[in-house]
Amino acid sequence: MANILVVLTSHDQLGDTGRKTGFWLEELAAPYYAFHDAGATLTLASPRGGQPPLDPKSDEPDAQTEATRRFQSDADAMKALANTRKLSEVAIGEFDAVFYPGGHGPLWDLAEDPASIGLIEAAVRAGKPVGAVCHAPGVLRHAEGVDGKPLVAGKRVTGFSNSEEEAVGLTEVVPFLVEDVLKANGGHYSQGADWASHVQTDGLLVTGQNPASSADAAKALLSLL
Repeated sequence: MANILVVLTSHDQLGDTGRKTGFWLEELAAPYYAFHDAGATLTLASPRGGQPPLDPKSDEPDAQTEATRRFQSDADAMKALANTRKLSEVAIGEFDAVFYPGGHGPLWDLAEDPASIGLIEAAVRAGKPVGAVCHAPGVLRHAEGVDGKPLVAGKRVTGFSNSEEEAVGLTEVVPFLVEDVLKANGGHYSQGADWASHVQTDGLLVTGQNPASSADAAKALLSLL
């Protein structure tokens, strides 16, 4: 069965607000079990390796789901999370697909990380699917296709919408808005209702709009394998 690489952020500061950020728990947990229960082998990686920072808001009671509770009571999953591989030491040849959970963290580190950008470009060159959900489509910001154009140019994509960022009050805090960057890079951006599942698949690229889209995005990625 498939080997899937899951790439998490190592960034834990929410701009200069003094608040913490990181990856969004549900956006890891729901895809993790979509992949795991389909028989895939999962490897977790992050820029710094080791334990990635969890966005504390995603651990609050109202953000919990069946998948997050399952993940946090799963000793194997928690061990994998505590021991992520260093992204710069990971090669796409080991894997069949790559998936990026969101949270605000990736906007600061993964979007600008040469190892991450190189991994995405190498995956596409090798004909391997790339999935990203919520804020994680921002990691595609500097990735180029084989034609040297932005990877998302001319492709149907989605990601955390400007209206959703406005609703969480972070429009002025984030380094860039996911929707704006996808559009600026020539992506055919679409969104569903705020906080409702909305997934776009175009070629090897799978993008989901928000936390509610995480399981559906993972299933869409699996369907490409």
